[in-house]
Amino acid sequence: MLAAIALAGCAAAASTVALALTSDHVREPGVHASLQVWGLLGFVLAGVVAWWRRPESRFGLLMILAGGAWFLSTLSSSNWAAPFTVGIAFDLVPAVAFLHVFLAFPTGRLERWFERGLVGAGYVTAVVPQLVGMALGGFGPDNLLEVTARPDTAYSILKVQLVVISGLCLAGIAVLFLRRRQAGRPLRRSLGLLVDSFALALAMLAFLFLSAVYGLVSGQIAFETIRRITFFAIGLAPFAFLVGLLDARLARSAVGDLFLDLRRDPGPADLRDAIARALRDPSLELAYWLPDYNAYADLAGREVSLPEPDGRRATTLIERDGAQVAALLHDPALKDEPELLDAVTAAAGIALENAQLHVELRARLEELRGSRARIVDAAQSERQRLERNLHDGAQQRLVALSLELRLLEQQLAPGPDAKARLERARQEVATSLAELRELARGLHPAVVSAHGLDVALEQMAALAPVPVQFDVNLEPRLPEAIEVAAYYVVCECLANVGKYAQATSARVEVRRSDGVVLIEVVDDGVGGADTEKGTGLRGLADRVEALGGRLRVWSPVDGGTRVQAEIPCTEAQARS
Repeated sequence: MLAAIALAGCAAAASTVALALTSDHVREPGVHASLQVWGLLGFVLAGVVAWWRRPESRFGLLMILAGGAWFLSTLSSSNWAAPFTVGIAFDLVPAVAFLHVFLAFPTGRLERWFERGLVGAGYVTAVVPQLVGMALGGFGPDNLLEVTARPDTAYSILKVQLVVISGLCLAGIAVLFLRRRQAGRPLRRSLGLLVDSFALALAMLAFLFLSAVYGLVSGQIAFETIRRITFFAIGLAPFAFLVGLLDARLARSAVGDLFLDLRRDPGPADLRDAIARALRDPSLELAYWLPDYNAYADLAGREVSLPEPDGRRATTLIERDGAQVAALLHDPALKDEPELLDAVTAAAGIALENAQLHVELRARLEELRGSRARIVDAAQSERQRLERNLHDGAQQRLVALSLELRLLEQQLAPGPDAKARLERARQEVATSLAELRELARGLHPAVVSAHGLDVALEQMAALAPVPVQFDVNLEPRLPEAIEVAAYYVVCECLANVGKYAQATSARVEVRRSDGVVLIEVVDDGVGGADTEKGTGLRGLADRVEALGGRLRVWSPVDGGTRVQAEIPCTEAQARS
């Protein structure tokens, strides 16, 4: 059947040439015939190829029908009345057929009501007023439908037709533009070329009709020039479609290049780039299935929601041995190339399975990081609760007891022995109160929450076992979690300086740079600190890493010790 259609198209093209060359009302019949054959054969043959390639799609049939409408309109070149009348009746139908084809790409169906209304209005405008105008005369003596000779009225109807169809073509351009804009992703190169050719053809049609209506050019030759350019631009569309098919065919050869890339064992990020090159889709995204989480995730282990089937993005699921592995999020146009998708996914199956394991590991790491952060937050909250309980409970009772002992001493006026014993009791109470305050400060540095990290570090300097040089530059204030972590880093490091370092001085620097808070504590002690022993530095590392940072220690023997913590902190976090 397709071969018969192709032969019929060739016969129609030959008839068009014969009609043009024998016509007594066509100027430069050779050029006219060449342009007619250029468009007619282009649409018919491209439609045959599209139908053969995708029988389930209506797009190929629609292109063939557009070529058939073009052929019927060329009958107006005939010197015989019957074909001339048919040609004039179909004179404007091809323009609407082209609009129909361009808006129905790639499925051959008009998906939205607005598009259906646009095309329906076009067909009505191209046929009904045309028949009325032919009945009123004005198309020459070969018009068999002429009933009365009112050519001025017929010409007025024709002008309205041309204006309306020009507006419909411009609306079609707007629809194509909105489709590309709503896609939100870069189109594949061949698809972009095809859509651009659609828009160019519609623009030239609108310009041609408006030129005819308003007489933008005065001579017949200039109008013929515009019409020839328009016919050439319209004929480009089916060839752009064939170029896209050839590009898809060549893309399948890129599967061999993909095999070469996979032999180099690419990492997950490079794997995505290799698949994107093979599919010729720069917008490609990969989502990996994590069965333990019953969700898809990206390379960083973050959950990914598959897009809805809205025409903007398409999803292809990948399985191996009956189990889900990954999903490709790609340009919907690739759905018209299932062989290419199958070849690429089959070639990349093992590599995707390996990448899936990598993503699953990253997801577990993210879960571990989140759980560690929650543990640190819970511990911090418990420390705050204990600090409040000590401050509001035991400390207040000891303060009250100290005042009660002083009042008792004043009221009883005891002897020297009793007085000495009361003084010792007050000292014990004061010592216990100081120890509780120190304990509370260790549980939660309230001064950090109340006054900020710089004030808390100044107080720490006064109690440090060695002279400490502070260099703190933090404006605006940091989030409390980061300030508390920095406080504990400095506190633990200075405590270690006093216990083990045998240092004579220390330097503490805290600053923010490029979205990172840097805390550094350096001493001039004996060095040789063992980070594997004890829980102090390990606990600090857990606290810092729970905030997304890292803790590093340099402690060469006889070279002092340097502890550096880096904690991420954006400007938005600092302001909040």
